[in-house]
Amino acid sequence: MTTYRDRAEAGRVLSKRLTALIGEPDVIVLGLVRGGVPVARVVAERLGAPLDVLVIRKLGMPWAREVAFGALGPGNVQVLNDAVASRLSSDDIAEVSQREQTELERRERLYRGGRPQLDLTGRTAVIVDDGLATGATARAAVEVVRQLGARRVVVAVPVGAQEAFELLAAEADQVVCAQRPPDFGAVSVYYDDFHEVSDEEVTEALTATA
Repeated sequence: MTTYRDRAEAGRVLSKRLTALIGEPDVIVLGLVRGGVPVARVVAERLGAPLDVLVIRKLGMPWAREVAFGALGPGNVQVLNDAVASRLSSDDIAEVSQREQTELERRERLYRGGRPQLDLTGRTAVIVDDGLATGATARAAVEVVRQLGARRVVVAVPVGAQEAFELLAAEADQVVCAQRPPDFGAVSVYYDDFHEVSDEEVTEALTATA
């Protein structure tokens, strides 16, 4: 098992797996908020590509928020897992969606700082996170960026579970995962420094790469 000193080192290792994208037109690197942003910052710098953030809010069951029935993304994109969402009333779905939409809009305002809405029309979107456990957020992100017009979708992570990798490989155009340990556990195990990324760290990364 290889551990990373921090997310920046993970980004440096990951970027070596993405060198084929250097010089390719219309590439944009999207850091999943919040933990994916420090990784994505390094990847974007190494690829010479613009960096942006992708805010995804999971829609959790009212009595078990960790169980997602869908997700929200920018541009009023909503993704539902029909098998799970069918267990809820339309009122329950509307209530959870409104709460998460409010938080998504707050984060979008904070991170975008007046910049235009994300437009991925015709672009190669490289979705970066700090790791894949279940892959649920990344799978929602793939669908969101497709709905936002991306021509090609690449998911890139420093470490991930084999099962999550295989699920994503069936949905994204390409999945790049620097290591897939057989006994995965939790993403945090693979980092010496796995602090909670702050809003300030996200906005600073965007300002530095603007």
